Amino acid sequence: MDIAEETIRESEKRFRDIFNAVNDGILIIDPGEYRIVETNQKASDLLGYDEEELVGLLIEKIHPEEMVQLKRTLDEVLRGQPVQTDEFSCLRKDKHRLPAEISFSAVRLNDKTCVMAMVRDITERNRAGEEIKSLAKFPAENPNPIMRISKDGEIIYSNEGSSPLRKTWKCKDDCFLPDELRDQISHIFKSGTSEEVEVNCDEQVFSILFSPIADAGYVNVYASDITERKHAEEALRKALNEIEQLKNRLQAENIYLQEEIKIQHNFEEIIGAGAALKKSLRKVEQVASTDSTVLILGETGTGKELLARAVHNLSDRRDRPLVKVNCAALPANLIESELFGHEKGAFTGAVARKIGRFELADGGTIFLDEIGDLSLELQSKLLRVLQEGEFERVGNPQTTKVDVRIISATNRDLEKAIEDGSFREDLYYRLNVFPIQSPPLRERKEDIPILARHFIKKFAIRTGKKIETVPQKVMDALQGYHWPGNVRELENIIERAVIISTGKQLRIEDWLSKTVISSKVSRITTLAELEREHILEVLELTRWRVSGESGAAKVLGLKSTTLEARMKKLSIQRKA
Repeated sequence: MDIAEETIRESEKRFRDIFNAVNDGILIIDPGEYRIVETNQKASDLLGYDEEELVGLLIEKIHPEEMVQLKRTLDEVLRGQPVQTDEFSCLRKDKHRLPAEISFSAVRLNDKTCVMAMVRDITERNRAGEEIKSLAKFPAENPNPIMRISKDGEIIYSNEGSSPLRKTWKCKDDCFLPDELRDQISHIFKSGTSEEVEVNCDEQVFSILFSPIADAGYVNVYASDITERKHAEEALRKALNEIEQLKNRLQAENIYLQEEIKIQHNFEEIIGAGAALKKSLRKVEQVASTDSTVLILGETGTGKELLARAVHNLSDRRDRPLVKVNCAALPANLIESELFGHEKGAFTGAVARKIGRFELADGGTIFLDEIGDLSLELQSKLLRVLQEGEFERVGNPQTTKVDVRIISATNRDLEKAIEDGSFREDLYYRLNVFPIQSPPLRERKEDIPILARHFIKKFAIRTGKKIETVPQKVMDALQGYHWPGNVRELENIIERAVIISTGKQLRIEDWLSKTVISSKVSRITTLAELEREHILEVLELTRWRVSGESGAAKVLGLKSTTLEARMKKLSIQRKA
């Protein structure tokens, strides 16, 4: 978060430097209140106000007689007109009039659409317009383009500064305008009204004023170089957009991290010294420094998320977020929005724009838990992110590019899922670049004493008890149990044992009968059947209460939505 905040501060400083370096006055206007919310020193100089006086000032104070035209211009900009340029007479603080050309464009500032007005003093241009009527009074060496053109398109006079215009317009022998411009000049002359246009001449941009002099039979042309202003406009707009995007991203990350803080992890670090766990951790160390896609395989409760966090924390992306998505816990109709985000109004209930988890994880890592439960439609969209690094928000056709490392996890047999058509083969090969097996607890029997002591200490502190010893028969029972719920089940058993223990010894009741377990193992042939049997036992124990403090989800260490999804998948229903 510190890095993101520092980036925002640097962007804001860069914006302020550009803002104050522009030679034109800048006013950023709140179109709802018609009030100035930001300004630069040049605007203060032009209008005769201090910067503190200008900020908060109603624009009616500067344009008391032109509000109808001004409001119409602001509305056009807010409706999507890219840039609007008009002439206005600004009332200075000293009550003198300042003739100005103002260029309006829409910008985002503090989560709000505002209008940026770039104010240019045209006193000199107006004077030149008058003087150009008598060319003898106007110096030919003026650097700005000056021309006098007959109503038929013949160039009567042009100075050296008009050379870029004549070249761009492809004037014939520098004496006649091309046909399309001759038609324009003729139209301007007949209408009797001045027109102003912008013209790109190679790397320069000119604002050109065509002023018809009907009684003399010609049109005066006066151009001013606005290249610097156009570059400044673009630079300011980019800087504001960058600040806005960084603020949105920081806000979204804050919200996500606040949600993550509420989640209780199984334990604070990976605990164990057995060969099976060491093998997995060696793989974590091997792949962490790369950007390769990782697939973590293992049963429920084996600590797949902890391995994912270890990969992220050992990688070069450790200073960016690790964003977690549980694909099984999200409703099918919301998971696309959750992954890729949506625009306001994209669907019923989309009351605001939302940044998706992939965009939040840009520069960092996304952990897709229970990837095997992702729908086929979303599998194809995920495949595109893996291949191209891009996606579209729901309701927005614009492509968004991201740099995200993907770590996924599943307890399903994906190869079998490919055979039955519920998982894409091409996605599987993209995800399975570097597989890591998260070993089940029954293959880590040597780690059970270490884990048990860790959990005893954790829950003893929480309950205010002091448990110093674990009887050998209790430890034998723990090591002899099959642990279908793995480490998560062990944690729950220890918590329950600490609660009922009254002395300094840990005691457990008949929760882990070897004979019962042995008969179950001989009778149950698949992991799904074993899981179903275990869930049914816990549901019976909690009288079929799923959620809440005394519910089955709490006992199993699952979210209630996850347990409900498992029950549906395993066809578990309470008999009438």
